[in-house]
Amino acid sequence: MNSYRRRRAEPGGRNRVAIFIDGSNLYHSLDENCGRFDVDFGALSMKLCGERSHFRTYYYNVLQSPDRNPAAYEGQQKFLSALRSTPYLELRLADAKTRGEIMVEKGVDIMLATDLLNMAWRDLYDVAVVVSGDGDFAYAVHSVKDLGKHVEIAAFQSSLSQELAQAADYCEYLSPPYFDELWSRRVPIRHSLEYRRPDRYQAQQPPQFPPPPPQMPPTR
Repeated sequence: MNSYRRRRAEPGGRNRVAIFIDGSNLYHSLDENCGRFDVDFGALSMKLCGERSHFRTYYYNVLQSPDRNPAAYEGQQKFLSALRSTPYLELRLADAKTRGEIMVEKGVDIMLATDLLNMAWRDLYDVAVVVSGDGDFAYAVHSVKDLGKHVEIAAFQSSLSQELAQAADYCEYLSPPYFDELWSRRVPIRHSLEYRRPDRYQAQQPPQFPPPPPQMPPTR
């Protein structure tokens, strides 16, 4: 990512932001870098938007199988129930497939890339923020840029594909301090970070997210 690439606001108020979260990729990145997963997704969305207008957040993941792992399924259902209570957030869930004894993701990347392109074509947003480091999204990012949209990537550097970073207009590099004020359960933290959520979230209590069940390794 070249240092001269900066996030910028466009004149005329065309700064509608749509956020696309690769749930499995974010889960594993948080596990590796923070050791916890209970993110307040409403607060995360607002921080990614900054002063710009938040259109909507889309969260993508694969459904656990109630037959193969009932405990993981039950835990995920509690997590998804909390997500459904988050304002301006939509769930996009795909079914897990099996290869022998191994559960694999099927269709999540395609769902995210399709929505990214379709919404750009329909002019529903001006800026897309893709929360993922998966290099498989690089071509979709280029295509969205060709439609006149700006694309930002939010990811931990340790899980960020170079191809995806180079495709983006701007990269927001995540780190443990970035999430200091974004956890849904407050615990003592070692870093300080000034961040005030916009007024529309001030009166709401952040949903309590149970730890999601273990998930399949992400692709890069």
